[in-house]
Amino acid sequence: MSRNRSIMSENLKEEIAKELGVYEQVKKDGGWENVSSKDCGNIVTKAIEIANRSVK
Repeated sequence: MSRNRSIMSENLKEEIAKELGVYEQVKKDGGWENVSSKDCGNIVTKAIEIANRSVK
């Protein structure tokens, strides 16, 4: 069963992926399915950092 809802906007994911140097792989492969778990975790960690800064 595929969950097609996303908490993080596509634009935010792309911006963070660019910052972390992962976006070229996403563009080359045409999607997020080949991005490693480690890189996905780094994207989530960065998104949490951004959210925490905006709350403070």
